[in-house]
This record gives sequence, structure tokens and C-alpha cells, in this order.
Amino acid sequence: MSTPIIPKATLHGVPIHAMLVPFPIVCFIGALLTDIAYANTANVQWTNISQWLLAFGTLFAGIAAVFGAIDFFLGTCKDGRPLIGWIHMIANLVLFVVALFNNFVHARDGWTSVVPTGLTLSIITVLLLVVSGHLGGRLAYVHVVRRDER
Repeated sequence: MSTPIIPKATLHGVPIHAMLVPFPIVCFIGALLTDIAYANTANVQWTNISQWLLAFGTLFAGIAAVFGAIDFFLGTCKDGRPLIGWIHMIANLVLFVVALFNNFVHARDGWTSVVPTGLTLSIITVLLLVVSGHLGGRLAYVHVVRRDER
């Protein structure tokens, strides 16, 4: 039996964390795609788009992290926090640090902002998103009690 967690930060029974998470996912994947486009075309506009996507992705990741932490630490949980939740949280912290560092790398001018370091960091960010997203999905569908299940 899984350890049930009842989230605290909800809006009409839906965790706010779950509502905010799609924004950084889309932004970080978009940044990878625009980095690839820049590496293939050398059109500077792609770096500008990457910078904006990374900035908004990091901003929304930070906001989502606050609500995720509220749900994880303040949510009702009888048997202690599940291990998958801790791994998900640590993966997201690593993801946030890599994305923040990627922001600083992309702040440089021209080619050096993307190739090779920025592109590599964008790839690492998306790979971390896949791992963290899988863990978060498992956490949400196995360990979180929804409003209609209370």
C-alpha cells in the first residue's frame, strides 16, 4: 500500500503545483529546440528566444517548487514521506540549478552563448525533466489522494 499524501495548496481540489509544472516543461523543451535551431542556422534571434524561454521556465519552476514543497512537507501524510517524493524533489532541485546556470551561459553574446555549453545544458535540462516528470507522475497518481477520494 502506498503512503497517501493529501496536498495543502490546492485550488478547487487540484494541487497548484500540478497546474504550474507544465509552464517550465514547455519553456525548457522550447529552449532546447531554439538552441538546436541556432546551432543549425546561426540566426541570433534564436538565442534571444532561448534566453526568454529559460528565464520564464526558471521563474515558473521556482514558483512551482514553492507549491510542491508546501504539498510535500505540509500535506497530510500518516506514514512519512515516500522515497519517490524525496527523489523527485532532489531531481527538481538539480534541474533548477542546471537551468539557472544555463540562464547565465545564455546571457553571453552570440555563438558562445549556445554552442557547445548552452546546448549541452539544455539537453541535460530536458533529460532531467524526463526523469523528474516520470517520478512526479508516479507520485501524483500513486501517492496523492485526490479530492474525490477523501
